[in-house]
Amino acid sequence: MSALFSFFAGCPRNLSDLAAAEIDTFKASANAGVDKIHPGGVAFKSTLESGYRHLLWSRISSRLLLQLASFEANSPDELYRGTLSIPWHEHLAPDVTLVVRSDLKNTDVVNHSTFASQKVKDAIVDQFRENTGKRPSVDFENPDITVHLFLDRNRAVVSLDLSGESLHKRGYRLQAGPAPLKENVAAAILIRAGWPDIAKKGGAFLDPLCGSGTPLIEAAMMAGDIAPGLIRKKYGFSAWKKHDRELWQRLILEAEQRRLAGRVRIPAIVGWDSSKRAVAAAAANIEAAGLKDKIHVEKRDLTRARAPHLKPGLILSNPPYGERLGDVEELIPLYRSLGAILTQEFKGWRASILTGSKELSMATGLKAGKVNTIFNGPIECTLATFQIYSEQEKEEIREEIKAKKDSPPALSPGAEMFANRLKKNLKHLKKWVKKNGITSYRIYDADMPEYSAAIDYYEGQWINLQEYMPPKTVDPEQSRKHLDEMIRGVIAVLDIPRKNIHVKTRKQQPGLTQYEKIAHTGERHEIREGGNIFLVNLTDYLDTGIFLDQRLTRDIFRQLAKGKRVLNLFGYTGTATVYAARGGALTTATVDNSNTYLDWAKENMRLNGFSGRQYSFVKADCLSWLENAGLEHDEYDLIFLDPPTFSNSKGMKRTLDIQRDHVELIWKTLRLLAPGGTLIFSTNFRKFKMDMEKLSELSIEDISEQTIPLDFERNKKIHYCWKIRRIGENPSLS
Repeated sequence: MSALFSFFAGCPRNLSDLAAAEIDTFKASANAGVDKIHPGGVAFKSTLESGYRHLLWSRISSRLLLQLASFEANSPDELYRGTLSIPWHEHLAPDVTLVVRSDLKNTDVVNHSTFASQKVKDAIVDQFRENTGKRPSVDFENPDITVHLFLDRNRAVVSLDLSGESLHKRGYRLQAGPAPLKENVAAAILIRAGWPDIAKKGGAFLDPLCGSGTPLIEAAMMAGDIAPGLIRKKYGFSAWKKHDRELWQRLILEAEQRRLAGRVRIPAIVGWDSSKRAVAAAAANIEAAGLKDKIHVEKRDLTRARAPHLKPGLILSNPPYGERLGDVEELIPLYRSLGAILTQEFKGWRASILTGSKELSMATGLKAGKVNTIFNGPIECTLATFQIYSEQEKEEIREEIKAKKDSPPALSPGAEMFANRLKKNLKHLKKWVKKNGITSYRIYDADMPEYSAAIDYYEGQWINLQEYMPPKTVDPEQSRKHLDEMIRGVIAVLDIPRKNIHVKTRKQQPGLTQYEKIAHTGERHEIREGGNIFLVNLTDYLDTGIFLDQRLTRDIFRQLAKGKRVLNLFGYTGTATVYAARGGALTTATVDNSNTYLDWAKENMRLNGFSGRQYSFVKADCLSWLENAGLEHDEYDLIFLDPPTFSNSKGMKRTLDIQRDHVELIWKTLRLLAPGGTLIFSTNFRKFKMDMEKLSELSIEDISEQTIPLDFERNKKIHYCWKIRRIGENPSLS
């Protein structure tokens, strides 16, 4: 059996799920596979052959690191000694050139990456000098060997970078336009947009704003089974003493044969651009990639875009989006024109548009079926994918839906029983949903003990099924059967594709784990509520970005907000802030300890047209932030306080237990409340008991019952909610 090595494949943010999927296709051993998926890469074990395949075939990864050692390093000296313990003579010769790159995270062992790299380099050269009298020299520009140090707190991992230069540098880009896409980012966009399946069916690819042609080339390589690393001149393993040249040459030969066989399967690929210089750059890059006969580029203005006489496929566009070529306002006409042309001229095609501005994406006038977050370097972008149906396709869809309703698939007795309950619930909610314009709501909540799950229905398109963790006494096989029956029942009743049903297991999450991601797709969808638009993520987190049970609470908050200075503590994704802004708040402040959630809150605000200095966002531990209440913070007329039940999140100086700490938390929050102001306090801790004795000086009105919407009526303890004011004050809010 071939030996297994520990690897780490680094990749751009939000793409580690795609990198992990690639790794599964490369593995050549049953014992190999993914160990852990991180936001910026994937740790996995595999054979050297699989590692080489990764270097040659990965379209997503940036680097491939081979772990040599992992050890505790509580000081610079321990870092030096740990590195010194590695038998470097097994990996490199004393006459090679090297460089050490360091990534530091959450550590005070050393205070600078350059110093950390110096300690590792010193250990390597000292070992060689002592054993051989010679030492490797350092070359920062073009080293033979790159050593990588990752130091997280006091844990050091020393690796060899087998990739050398970043794997996104395929070797074909001779010229680049303004703000070009990295090759691996372009490949990821193509995968997210569904290009592999479209290409297999012979659909064409068109980029009407092609720039220097990176997506065109990546699309052709993907469709033609061409290894992205095939024309690279140098890899980081070239001077590694354990490099298996015979194995590498065999894999190169195999890739060449696959390229020859795959080229004939490349469908029509076309690029247009209004810039003569961009077209020339694209043509040069295409020729360097060996694809001159497979990709057609020409100078053509977007206003003259007409669907070519090709089999409809994918239109992918990366238009300018403000951060690079102009202000957002100036670009809105371009996006409007793009949306109009797609709608009028490209019926039957799928379209994906990458933009760094939500406003510009909306300016197309098209409704996205899928939204993904893509990072183009440091810029967070939105990839919106649209299906532009022809009239024939629309009719076929209608007929398909009718046929399914006329002849539903047979269900097992259990699934049939669950489906009947679902139908009953939907019938109960139907009039209420229609009357109130509700588009996302709960349709089932453990109504039957054996089917223990909460099921939320989003926008008539997606299902979030949260299975409650069964007790250990329940047979796991029986539990799996019940889950399968729930999924089948949902499909039968709602006619939703399985891929739109997102299943999670909800259990008590102690400590930090309650905040960790469970996936890294970055896929988000737009939903509507109360005249607002919100982004939800149904895949990456246990919670989706909006608490549907607080729908009425948010509306009460909106009614109270007009002309008021509003504070949203533990702000999460800012849904309450959006409601307050919609209600006419004078100012809003959103405080949360998570950059992810604050960025999400900002996007929700921008999506609803709320931007400006009057809407502030504060990254802070709310408990520490409140310690300074009344000292450095403003007063607020209306405050929303909806803390987690328990938290010991990274960055907090102390834990939060809402039952233990609610009295202190409320009093400290009230220090920020202006005379006549109102505090809305809510918690979803089902066993919560308000300490009325210690809060007897306050006016506390229990509004829990009026904040529980119809779709959550079965579970009255889903949350509790109070209006809190100081006794004797005339409220400025009714």
